[in-house]
Amino acid sequence: MMRLGILFIPLGMALFCVSSAFALDEKLEVKSRTLADEDFLSGNTMAGTPVTLTGNLSGPEGTGPEGGDKLSVVVLLHGTDGPSSGAVWGWERFLNGMGIATLSLDSYTARDLTQASTNQSVFGQFTQIYDAYRAVDALAAHPRVDASHIALMGFSRGGNAALYSAMTRFQKSFGPTKARIVAHLPFYPACNFQLVDELQVADVPIREFHGADDDWTPAAPCRSYIDRLAAAGNDAAMTEYKGARHNFDSPKNPALWIDSDVQTSRNCMRKEEDGKLLNAATGRPFSYSDACVEHGPSAQYNDAAATAAQAAVKAFLAEVFAGK
Repeated sequence: MMRLGILFIPLGMALFCVSSAFALDEKLEVKSRTLADEDFLSGNTMAGTPVTLTGNLSGPEGTGPEGGDKLSVVVLLHGTDGPSSGAVWGWERFLNGMGIATLSLDSYTARDLTQASTNQSVFGQFTQIYDAYRAVDALAAHPRVDASHIALMGFSRGGNAALYSAMTRFQKSFGPTKARIVAHLPFYPACNFQLVDELQVADVPIREFHGADDDWTPAAPCRSYIDRLAAAGNDAAMTEYKGARHNFDSPKNPALWIDSDVQTSRNCMRKEEDGKLLNAATGRPFSYSDACVEHGPSAQYNDAAATAAQAAVKAFLAEVFAGK
């Protein structure tokens, strides 16, 4: 489908001018599985229930074989707010506008979910990592896609997937077989995990972005993890934005938003042991009924932080994709 014209989208104080002429606009099927956390952590490749996900693959005019070169693609992974995520919506348009295609992957609809923010136990901690790997394989088989130019970008729980999908043990067990992920861009993930071999990651850049005032998935655990990754010789860096909260890049959320029904595990440290995810404080399997789980975190769009993140991502991806 071809859509013509120019679309001006006001985002807070910023104004995006995005060409709405797309050479590529289609649904892509992704064959995945719904794995329990224990099966994922133990590397059980035979476990789980098959599921066919869909994603919206969109690309700017003038790219792909019809316009010359094949497409560079960023896979966008939504958070527990689901596929209608404002962050995904904004980044899809921004990246397409700078000449990069996107696959906005829906991990919920095929699993009969709309959101998991109010009951995060309905969706596994590591399910989106497996989804992301399968999405990369599906993209690599697409005739319009450059299989050497695929990156992952995720938000909140999707940010977890964008971050921990870089771990080599996960890639060896479940990773894509038709392409290599060339960059990981997690936005405000939860980093309060202690995973086996967590410092052993793929030899590709990891760039994490976080609001310094995030009270949903606090920045401090991510700062610690990214610093440890870098100290171990990995190409990992984190950018924090002063005064920014969770979902600081979501233009659909301009006002301060607090929902007393939303869960946050900000005070829970999860530790992997013998293929299980334990509450580090109790030594028992982690559950969203644990005392450390709280309710009512905040979220809000921050124009200055969003604009700075856009500039950083634009420069980073231009370098990553140009060098492949």
